[in-house]
Amino acid sequence: MEHKGSLIAGVIYDPIRDETFCAEKGKGAFLNNRRLHVSARDKQADLLLATGIPFLGRGDHLRFLGHLERIMARTSGVRRFGSAALDLAYVAAARYDGFWEEGLCIWDIAAGVVLVREAMGKVSGLDGGNFDAKSGDILASNSLAHDTIMGMVQGGA
Repeated sequence: MEHKGSLIAGVIYDPIRDETFCAEKGKGAFLNNRRLHVSARDKQADLLLATGIPFLGRGDHLRFLGHLERIMARTSGVRRFGSAALDLAYVAAARYDGFWEEGLCIWDIAAGVVLVREAMGKVSGLDGGNFDAKSGDILASNSLAHDTIMGMVQGGA
């Protein structure tokens, strides 16, 4: 739900696991009525990340492969679940430490953004700037690992 340009509530349902993730601005994030909090991992080698992979000629495949190569070499792993909404819910639930992707639609990420923020996580653009849902680019993680993940995505640390 968006109100006056601000994302204020979101719900993500996973029918396979019968899990309902929900959050409301200022009231916290929950999984089946259990409060959520993002992970506290900050060491690069311990991070487990998620992303979406460009397909059908969309996106810059070579640039993405560069991101993936750098991140795979420095972290515990990268997962591709296939749902940006669930990836963000998993960041909020501390199942993943971070998520990044480019070119998403608002309906892919809006609910997840509220979840991560309400689970005390951080959401930004891939460059670390303010998150802009219209850009479709997102980096979400716990606050401790955010700059580290951003650096790997951008080609540095």
